Amino acid sequence: MSPIQREQPEQPHRHGGHGGHGWMMMICCIPMLIIAVVLVATGVAGVGFIFAAIMCTAMMAMMMRAMSSGGGGGEKR
Repeated sequence: MSPIQREQPEQPHRHGGHGGHGWMMMICCIPMLIIAVVLVATGVAGVGFIFAAIMCTAMMAMMMRAMSSGGGGGEKR
């Protein structure tokens, strides 16, 4: 058999075992927060820069939560 014939049909995606992905996305926000604090501490950026970085992290957390709960937006009538 050729490799093309041996391919298995694609399995539907399940959201049950992907809790680590959300944590990984939040961990990726840590360098941005650290850079924001350093820039403010050195006087390169204003305090509003920290606010923007925190709001970015908060929005990421809300998006990840909405995606994991399903949101109900894609339901069929």
